[in-house]
Amino acid sequence: MEASLYILIPLSVALVIVIAALFWWSLRSGQFDDLEGPAFRVLMEDDSKPEIDTAKEQLKE
Repeated sequence: MEASLYILIPLSVALVIVIAALFWWSLRSGQFDDLEGPAFRVLMEDDSKPEIDTAKEQLKE
């Protein structure tokens, strides 16, 4: 049982360090800068026609 603690404790500390480093990188690279933009972008209408519809119209002509 004690042998497993010698493996699990350093492993958990290493995992915490990796997670903290990934979180720090995401903060520094701007991953959390615009949290509301994508939510509003879904609701905005797209004025252009999809390419599939325009291709079908060209085939009909």
